[in-house]
Amino acid sequence: MSRTHTAAGQTLRYDRPATDWEREALPVGNGALSAVVFGGVARERLQLNEKSLWTGGPGSKEGYDHGNWPAPRPDALAEVRRIIDENGAMDPEDVAGRLGNPAYASTDGIPGFGNYQDFGELVLDVPDAPASPVGYRRGLDLTQALATVSYGDAREGEGEGPAGGETRFSREYFASHPAQVVAGRLAADRPGRISFTLGFTAARDGALVTAEGGRLVIRGVLADNGLVYEGQVQVLHDGGTRTDGDGRITVTGADSATFVLSAGTDYADSYPDYRGADPHARVTAIVDSAAAQPYEELRAAHVADHRALFDRARLDLGGRMPDVPTDRLLGSYTGGDSPADRALEALYFGYGRYLLIASSRPGSLPANLQGVWNNSNTPPWCGDYHTNINIQMNYWPAEPTNLAETAEPYQRFIEQLREPGRRTAESMFGTSGWVVHQNTNSYGFTGVHDWPTSFWMPEANGWLVQQLYEHYLFHHDEDFLRTRAYPAMKEAARFWLANLHTDPRDATLVVSPSYSPEQGAFTAGASISQQIVSDLLTNTLEAAEVLGGEDEFRTVLKAALDAVDPGLRIGSWGQLQEWKDDLDNPADTHRHASHLFALHPGRQIERGSAGAQAARVSLTARGDGGTGWSKAWKINFWARLGDGDHAAKMLAEQLRSSTLPNLWDTHPPFQIDGNFGATAGIAEMLLQSHSRSGVVDVLPALPGRWAGEGSYDGLRARGDFTVGVAWRQGAATEIRIVSGSGVTARLRSPLVAGPFRVERSDGRPADHTVRDGVLVLPTDAGEEYRITAQAA
Repeated sequence: MSRTHTAAGQTLRYDRPATDWEREALPVGNGALSAVVFGGVARERLQLNEKSLWTGGPGSKEGYDHGNWPAPRPDALAEVRRIIDENGAMDPEDVAGRLGNPAYASTDGIPGFGNYQDFGELVLDVPDAPASPVGYRRGLDLTQALATVSYGDAREGEGEGPAGGETRFSREYFASHPAQVVAGRLAADRPGRISFTLGFTAARDGALVTAEGGRLVIRGVLADNGLVYEGQVQVLHDGGTRTDGDGRITVTGADSATFVLSAGTDYADSYPDYRGADPHARVTAIVDSAAAQPYEELRAAHVADHRALFDRARLDLGGRMPDVPTDRLLGSYTGGDSPADRALEALYFGYGRYLLIASSRPGSLPANLQGVWNNSNTPPWCGDYHTNINIQMNYWPAEPTNLAETAEPYQRFIEQLREPGRRTAESMFGTSGWVVHQNTNSYGFTGVHDWPTSFWMPEANGWLVQQLYEHYLFHHDEDFLRTRAYPAMKEAARFWLANLHTDPRDATLVVSPSYSPEQGAFTAGASISQQIVSDLLTNTLEAAEVLGGEDEFRTVLKAALDAVDPGLRIGSWGQLQEWKDDLDNPADTHRHASHLFALHPGRQIERGSAGAQAARVSLTARGDGGTGWSKAWKINFWARLGDGDHAAKMLAEQLRSSTLPNLWDTHPPFQIDGNFGATAGIAEMLLQSHSRSGVVDVLPALPGRWAGEGSYDGLRARGDFTVGVAWRQGAATEIRIVSGSGVTARLRSPLVAGPFRVERSDGRPADHTVRDGVLVLPTDAGEEYRITAQAA
């Protein structure tokens, strides 16, 4: 919709400084650059990240070859397939010994893979800070993307005016995408009260820190791979004095002070060298430009840029935000019917959208396992990109919650994987196409390591490109489909056309060897593998038909789809099987439920079908436990099944046991995909459009505890529609839809079963029909339509 929306109660707030980075500090980010704000009074800490600061890759002291085998093994893959054909399964250790990378067998970790790095901390030491500040408050305004700190200092006989009295101090911080800086401002309501010393705490040895002309410069070279990094901080002050020296900048007696910070590296996302220009000139120009702007203009441009994205969508669950800190709000959350619980759930939805804007903007790498925030040089799982769900889940909210621009780094990342992925396809499989396995990094790692339960997942290429096709479905942008999505999809499909294996059990085409993440043995045709490849071939065929031409390739795709095992077998206890053989254990409560890919994010299982019932049996058996991202996926599963109450139960489980006081998701430890998956799940409860019939389902999984009264605006549906809905007592009373491309809308809602009216934005009636309970509405591009319930 063209209008923007401001949601009430979209602020995290706390009544004390943070002491724990993971649990309490508050994040700001502009995609490439980020800070985590602690809000200390006597010592303020801003822990910093620059997303391209990675060890490993080309130039690494350990050597680097994208994970490819160091020498050809022409018969290794065929031998594994033969053993599986004969015996039905292989132990993961045995498969890893034959297909893993032997270069890693004698080392701790993956040589050359690298780690996402901590840039360091900006530290502000404040002299004479109050030991007991008055009215302390720390917050994060999601609508404006501003982190704030305020407190009072009541002192006898100080300041202007009457002797004694309180001075109120305020600080605010933001990460500007337009200016490419992190900025901060310190102020007080009395003149001359701002004094501090600004310095930098390096995250590694070898960083050189200098101060001159009010500018702090941090420069270093990573010992591992020679990557050059640089950060610059310009300090500006109104009134008072400034002195520089010994790598620190001191401001004394100012009325207010501002700093702007930028950072960069000589990384470039280009195969094979992954190196570009020295960052010095770029960082200098960015800081110079930002420092030349009045602070209010810098701030206003940042807020406008952020709100242009954030304000597109609004969610009101009928909640009321109580006047309590967010950690207390979370601690008292029950998942019940209270207005406070509804307010927290709406805040959590807004926070997920905020985090995606802050950690993924054009020009940066995509959001990794921690988005953009990381305080370690050896972070959990290297802070990398897991392709067996995690990076994909990071982008599940991008399209449905109206943040498509945030997916551009993900789209470019996939494009940049194709060239190294071709080399891996040729060297390991002896075929054309491109491939990537379960773990990748910023340097095009497309090969394998040797951890038996996580090294092999060539079908990840199909899961990755799925979201490229989804972008087309949401926007009907044929140029994007032709130039960006389809080439990557086609090349991934060609890989599988060359590598599908004829199963001697039934002559279907299967993935072999195949592994269901973290579960069981290697087999042929595990359900997730078959569902992903089937999804890939189906989407590629659809895309080819949209674009036209390529008759021969389409014929090959159709033949493969006729022969491929879709991975949708129903087992002996009514479950959707995880493997082609009926091996599922009904007592298995593992966090992975990968065999339900066809339900979500795939589109092979329709609600109400036998497959949906089998998926429900499997999901019920798995239970409601798991880590943060697992619970988030289950919200989406239950929403796709139309069970809003169980989806809401999973959201409550996520908030109660997998959410930290600063509302970050915890695996544990902190892992951001749960935030993004849950945000997408909330959207899935309110609007669905994945059906291959093209129907848009309005309020398909509204839970009973949200039924009273609520509304949303700005959610997106496939077909290039933007949708808003108001409801009361569980039933939609008004549906608003804007058509982006002028295609016919097909809306399913109980609203159209009774008297209703459809009108255009100017109030004129709109032509429509109702067929089998679905409103069929021809639309004009750019027009808004309003469907309202009428009294009987």
